[in-house]
Amino acid sequence: MDTTPSMIHHGRNVKRIREILGVKQDFLATSLGLSQQAISQLEQKEVLDAPSLQRVSKALGVSEDAIKNFSEESAIQIFSNTYHDHAASVQYNFNPVDKWLEAIEENKKLYERLLQAEREKNELLQKLLASKQ
Repeated sequence: MDTTPSMIHHGRNVKRIREILGVKQDFLATSLGLSQQAISQLEQKEVLDAPSLQRVSKALGVSEDAIKNFSEESAIQIFSNTYHDHAASVQYNFNPVDKWLEAIEENKKLYERLLQAEREKNELLQKLLASKQ
């Protein structure tokens, strides 16, 4: 087993965090007012200067420490612990077709009420016109 400490690579950490969050380079570039090529270059840098680190962390919605101290092992461990914790598993017990049919019925009822209101308006207008003649 290798006991040498792993080098921290801010750019690689930004890339991995961005990928985990599902953020494309283009989107991050737009958020920072940069080009996609500038983001690619940023992700190649071993160490980011403080202002860049602050801007990138804000754009990704993570702390600067998360970028500085990111490790694949801890991310996998967090995912593993979260995945087996059934707090996030939600089961929906409904049939989408039934929901669709319910929505159609609601629309039909709404249309019938609207149609009835229009009929009542027409009757009132006819009575009003008949009384004026």
